[in-house]
Amino acid sequence: MLGIFSAKSGHPLADAKEARRVLGELSGREAASALDEVSGWLESVATDEILKLSERLALVFQLDEAAQQHARKLGRDYLTSPRLGRQQEYKLWQTNHDFWAQLASAYGHCLARYAAQEKGSETVKSEVPLLVVRMLRAFSSQLKWDQFRYGPINAELWQRMGHAYLLAEQAKCSRQSLKPYPAVPGETTVELEYLKALVFQASSMDSLLPLEIEIAERFIAYFLPQFVFTAEVRPDNVYWVDADKPAPPKRLAVLPQVAPGLRFFNAGAALARLETLLRRVEGGEVPADVNLGAQYSARIILPVLKHLALYWAPKPPMRSHDRHRVKSRLTAVNGLATIHARLSNQGGEESEAWVVDDVSLGGMGAQMPLGANDWVRIGALLGMQPEGGSNWLIGVIRRFSRESPTQGSVGIETLSKLPQAVVGDLGGMDCNAILLDTLHSGDTVRVILPSAAFEPAIPLVFAWQGRSARLDPVEQLESGVDFDLGLYRVAPPV
Repeated sequence: MLGIFSAKSGHPLADAKEARRVLGELSGREAASALDEVSGWLESVATDEILKLSERLALVFQLDEAAQQHARKLGRDYLTSPRLGRQQEYKLWQTNHDFWAQLASAYGHCLARYAAQEKGSETVKSEVPLLVVRMLRAFSSQLKWDQFRYGPINAELWQRMGHAYLLAEQAKCSRQSLKPYPAVPGETTVELEYLKALVFQASSMDSLLPLEIEIAERFIAYFLPQFVFTAEVRPDNVYWVDADKPAPPKRLAVLPQVAPGLRFFNAGAALARLETLLRRVEGGEVPADVNLGAQYSARIILPVLKHLALYWAPKPPMRSHDRHRVKSRLTAVNGLATIHARLSNQGGEESEAWVVDDVSLGGMGAQMPLGANDWVRIGALLGMQPEGGSNWLIGVIRRFSRESPTQGSVGIETLSKLPQAVVGDLGGMDCNAILLDTLHSGDTVRVILPSAAFEPAIPLVFAWQGRSARLDPVEQLESGVDFDLGLYRVAPPV
């Protein structure tokens, strides 16, 4: 696609020979370094005022294609690399996120110049559908990487995607099928790419782990052709968006004010197909016809399918318990070791002050500062002490979103209001554990154990009220960030 570039531009890639050299060398570069370099080139190409629009777009297309293999590899590294430190994890996230943001911006610059009918716009008219498809894919990828860290998400992203979609619709090319990349199988349309981003947002990713978010996105792409997307006001509409406004899609509680950019969508036949697949996976079958990017067990896939089924349903998910608005302070500590020390009156690491927004029988919502530790994540174990009280509660973070770079919002499930710290023997190994329930012979109790400590055949033995207590394992209920949650049966006292 390289052409004869304007001699007036001093941009290094304006020279065809130099551009071929740079693009050729990118394939052999280390992935992170290559993405950083491409991001730099994209920024400089997009802002060069002398390059013609056709030249600019040609270079953005080629830089995009040269980076795709590196982006896929670095994305897998972020999700699957074991034992990444927090700084390493953030650096990897930032490299990926910045690339997609810069790519979306570069395409946005090209589209804006085309929409403004810059000189030479007619020469790229036939490439506008591909431009918009790739732009929407880049914005969707930026949205996904934002969601990997649970926001915040800039509302302007929705307006920029919406305007791109509306422009393609006005040009009567929003449903034109095309191949997005030479090496990517299958075809897509502008409308499908826009709808994919809307469904992703509507599927409420703030309660999923990053790997689950990745799997959810793959399932969304698989079921997307069965979704219904329309400008019509219909009784089966579930979500709506105004493509002209800087706002995400919302569930349709009341009919929004009529506007030209108003669009509606629902799962259509996708929900029934998802529920059929869900039953197959519940039976232990892993779908071979869905491209999930890697092989995953039914245990990993099942929670994702259940989550999507809830949010694609015509009726919104119902809360198990009524929530009541409050404003109170809460002392929070993180991690099994710290919580065990607090319950044992042995001090522990510094605590944080959170503000509770609402409470229910099953949990609470709270606002919290995002400090330097940045440990807050889905599945993190919490010790919580309400203001003015001496008792501790045990909970797990189930929902997390960044309201700003320094402020976060969490949804917490309360596991126990009367936890007890014990030091026991687990197959000959000392084990600091937390009992969540009261011990009664023959009953089952839940126990928090260190990560990977639960064993199906090994009892937990510890001193309890002057005698020896034994808990026989029944099943592992959950594996969190740094803990296992096991169900045990209380053996008769000896």
